[in-house]
Amino acid sequence: MKQILAVLSLVISLTAPVILAAESSFKDAAPGRAFAFPKDHGKHPEFQTEWWYFTGNLRSDKQEYGFQLTFFRRSLVKESVRKGSSWSVRDVYPAHFALTDVKNRRFFQTDLISREGPGLAGASTEDLHVHVRNWEARRDGGKIRITAKEREYALDLELVPEKPVTLHGNAGYSPKGGAENQASYYYSLTRLEARGHLIFQGIKHHVTGLAWMDHEFGSSILLKDQVGWDWFSLQLDDGTDLMVFRLRRKDGTFDPPFGSFVRADRGSSDLADRGISIEAKSTWTSPRTGASYPSGWTIEVPSERLNLDVSPLVEDQELVTGRSTGIAYWEGAVEVHGSRDGKRIRGKGYVELTGYAHSMAGRL
Repeated sequence: MKQILAVLSLVISLTAPVILAAESSFKDAAPGRAFAFPKDHGKHPEFQTEWWYFTGNLRSDKQEYGFQLTFFRRSLVKESVRKGSSWSVRDVYPAHFALTDVKNRRFFQTDLISREGPGLAGASTEDLHVHVRNWEARRDGGKIRITAKEREYALDLELVPEKPVTLHGNAGYSPKGGAENQASYYYSLTRLEARGHLIFQGIKHHVTGLAWMDHEFGSSILLKDQVGWDWFSLQLDDGTDLMVFRLRRKDGTFDPPFGSFVRADRGSSDLADRGISIEAKSTWTSPRTGASYPSGWTIEVPSERLNLDVSPLVEDQELVTGRSTGIAYWEGAVEVHGSRDGKRIRGKGYVELTGYAHSMAGRL
């Protein structure tokens, strides 16, 4: 019953936000925020939508794997009317978990959702500690531990940052379109040394690799004529990292891409208005949703002399999250080949594609 109530509450918030608009009065992202860590790793209840994203590419002795573990927070109302009750629902917490077995071209995904409550779900306001049931991300000193388990699949990793926080956009203020209030606060830990284990179909594998963390929060991210986005997080073998992002409109056109380039010396550059080019090379059609997703891209960043070919490690990495958010999207491990300043370069990363199975407008 609790699961049903939580799902219904989330559906109401995602499909009919105007019902609560009068009493919501959530803050909008605005330029000039002074980030303070570790506090800003925690939740920001004054904003309606928030997520913590972990993705990465791992290797055992014999195989390669990709992983995704995401925690979302969505506020239904600014202030709960039943603050003293354990049944009070202000925030709901969906979460998504996926593993890719590259060698055998197998993909596992699952999702869940819970309301806040005693031991059910929640997030700290002081540091990174978010959980949904027994899935958890928690910072402990200089390390982050992430864990998730579902039937014969599990993830337990220790992540150590190799670079400091990268604030995207204008010192962490990330505009998402032309509207004055259409923006979020957005930062990443772009290179995390990962080690631990995963379980795939009941078999335990000790793994090492690189991971990426995104944390984003705001109250107005998409306009009605924007249906989704393409997001790329790429870690290159010369020690540099690249994030690029573009929003797609109902007519199939894209807003100008933006992003960040993080150098090996830990410095970063904002790539807005730098002439980023993203071209899809092919498509893949989902046998489940019938959605047609781009599959393979060329990315050029002239200011950084980057020319990259990006290819999925497995074509079918679509998540269909019917148990939580009701959203279908593609998010998967990719490999990178290309050049930087005329020198050959390789890498790995993750790509997220939303709005191809259905529009995301009105959901964020």
